[in-house]
Amino acid sequence: MSRESKLGVGAAELEALDNGFMGHPKPLRPLFFTEMWERFSYYSIRPLLVLFMVATVGSGGFGFDDVTASAIYGIFAGSLYLAAVPGGWLADNWLGQERALWWGSIIIALGHLCIALSALFGMTLFFVGLMCIVMGSGLFKTCISVMVGALYSEGDVRRDSGFTLFYMGINIGALLAALIVGIFKEKGMWHVGFGVGGLGMLVSLLIYRFSAQKTLTHYAQAKGITPEWERSNDRYKHIGRWVAGFLALLVAVVVLVSTGLMPFQPQMVAEYMTYIIAGVVILYFAIMFISPRLDKTDKLRLLICFILIIGSTLFWSSFEQQPTSFNLFADRYTDLDVLGFEIPSIWFQSLNPLFILLLAPIVSIIWVKLGNRGVEPSSMVKFALGMLLAAAGFGLMIVASKSILTNDSGLASPLWLVGSLLLLTLGELALSPVGLSSMTKLAPKGMQGQMMGLFFASLAMGNLVAAFFGGNVSADKIEGLPDLFTTMTILLVVTAALLLVLAKPINNMLQKSERADKVS
Repeated sequence: MSRESKLGVGAAELEALDNGFMGHPKPLRPLFFTEMWERFSYYSIRPLLVLFMVATVGSGGFGFDDVTASAIYGIFAGSLYLAAVPGGWLADNWLGQERALWWGSIIIALGHLCIALSALFGMTLFFVGLMCIVMGSGLFKTCISVMVGALYSEGDVRRDSGFTLFYMGINIGALLAALIVGIFKEKGMWHVGFGVGGLGMLVSLLIYRFSAQKTLTHYAQAKGITPEWERSNDRYKHIGRWVAGFLALLVAVVVLVSTGLMPFQPQMVAEYMTYIIAGVVILYFAIMFISPRLDKTDKLRLLICFILIIGSTLFWSSFEQQPTSFNLFADRYTDLDVLGFEIPSIWFQSLNPLFILLLAPIVSIIWVKLGNRGVEPSSMVKFALGMLLAAAGFGLMIVASKSILTNDSGLASPLWLVGSLLLLTLGELALSPVGLSSMTKLAPKGMQGQMMGLFFASLAMGNLVAAFFGGNVSADKIEGLPDLFTTMTILLVVTAALLLVLAKPINNMLQKSERADKVS
């Protein structure tokens, strides 16, 4: 008797389960929509945060200055990426992927609820909501990706396209979010906009609970596999006590800061976070470079990873200007009147996911065709290309900011932002997927997870650095905008040039080392 008949599943049903969603395993569908609505919730608050915090108290905001608001956003976004490291560890060693995702969803939903209710209960609840979103996302972010990966057996050629499809869900959520909350922002309905994000998270949670969980269980039973997402190892004891202790400490800090007993300076915190993360990354690589357990080839691979992580940090410090300096530029210095219709400034935040949805398949086809001809650029060349495209985007912003100073209306054409965001998106498509792939491909054996964690650390540093630049887009600093954007352009071009210079010799050394290892 076949396995299928033993399990009460016929060949036709098994085929439907394995190819039930656009040629991919059926559980990918509810996971796709779970992720889409979770990202909708995040990208609903992302463009609102800085604009809300700098809005006057009379218009419903906090009345913070630009530097403070941008620093708070940088701390929030940077912490969000860093939280994936302890979140993934807790999922592996304590909760299991399934429970971690479930509790992460609930905590994120509570965070949105706190932000929405802060209109009634004050500023402290707003920041408690941001903390909840950070902690919940730390649990959610890694787990759902692990579940998607577990749907494909080793060697399944559909894996990459499955993750590409999954990535499309992220961008659909981001696109819808910016379009919807932009309307509420224009009407000054800040907390309704935040509440919309909470509804999105609630939808995500319900899809996971009543569709994804059941479909995953049925799929595992039909395939005769042990669900990896249900288990956690028992390597460590008393983890719950440590988590409870951390939460108690966090509550104490919130109470001390909210009562004024502990000073909190966002700019200083963001600055020290950047230094600490950079110091940890440099120390880690220094220890690995002198480690006797790694051979020359492994150390060369680590060197390439280190160079790419530095490049990644600089790229994301420019790319993540979107919710800070670009957002403020669109709101204050862009002519939003197009054919008599006043465009909500937040709608510019929808351009990046829209461009990704349109251009990602084209870029993918281009790389495949170049690869078939044997002329596909190396990872470092693609990295450099991504940075040059981002530099070109900032070049447009230099011209846009200069046009404000010479224009009687003091407003720039919206086409400058559209062109800049198009170039930044092309840079993202050239760099981001390559970065993720390179970390897993170049990392020495047994160090893939560590390299991925360090790559996410580069995103965290990029967000924090972007916060420093983002606070400079204010009325009293308008003359300095061309210099600000010029600085970003020069940094990107110089780094790209260094990557191009190093690309060929490093690639040759790597190939030579690999050949030597094979001979020995």
